[in-house]
Amino acid sequence: MTCVEELPGAVSAAPERCVAVTVFEVTTRLGREVVATVSSVSAPPKPGVVGGLLGVRKVRPAAAFLVNSATDYAAGLVCPLLLPRSLPVLIDDRLRPDTGPIFTATGERHTALTLRALDLLTLLSGKTVDLRVPRPRGSRQAVASRH
Repeated sequence: MTCVEELPGAVSAAPERCVAVTVFEVTTRLGREVVATVSSVSAPPKPGVVGGLLGVRKVRPAAAFLVNSATDYAAGLVCPLLLPRSLPVLIDDRLRPDTGPIFTATGERHTALTLRALDLLTLLSGKTVDLRVPRPRGSRQAVASRH
């Protein structure tokens, strides 16, 4: 396993049960900052959603060197545990404590960690947010979801 996207195949688990950390570089009025998100491999956050939550316009995936220095993990294999306290973390609200066992990268190329979703969520420090892409009001999906 060389990146978290390979985790579902490496551990024979559904992508919804595999957790990924995505690091973004955001530009605020005060300068550039780094923000991490914790979500499932099946639903990585879009930069626009992160920007909307933070009230910033410019958001892009962080370069590998920035991921490495901001998280102390290898880019692509960031573990959600033991992230620096100074790093802002947004946790996808679709990660539910009742999910059962989940899998995550550990920062090492050929290792993964299995733990209960409740335990991971208890250990994470960050803000739980809705990382879904908002649907336009007139879209078929938005209309169908009301019925």
